[in-house]
Amino acid sequence: MQTAIRYYSKFGHSAKMAQVVGEVTGVKPESVATPLAEEVDILFIGAGVFLGKVNGSIKEFARSLDPKKVKKVVCFGSSAIIDSPVPQLRRIFEELGFNVAADSFTCRGAMGPVHSGHPDENDLQALRKFVQQIYG
Repeated sequence: MQTAIRYYSKFGHSAKMAQVVGEVTGVKPESVATPLAEEVDILFIGAGVFLGKVNGSIKEFARSLDPKKVKKVVCFGSSAIIDSPVPQLRRIFEELGFNVAADSFTCRGAMGPVHSGHPDENDLQALRKFVQQIYG
């Protein structure tokens, strides 16, 4: 199965989560600054939120892709204040015609003292289980 992992990480949370996805899949995670040239069966895309929104570079990355060359997008992310960045990620990709998996993963992210230490090892273990279920 051809897989890619891309993420945007302002504070390191999404990068940490992408590393876990990479450990499970055996695929090297890359930031969204790295183009995706090959056709993939699964694209894991991750981000957090800052001031209530995912970074605009996620949308730029999504626009650079051909929906016919990405069979499924799986979203993951963390957030300290809002419930999840996943609805924003989902909307970005669905509006561009991508098949976005119904299943996604969200956990708490830290913002200063708010949810300090997250994503923690329990969050990352839950992410491992999620990816194993998706990835088989």
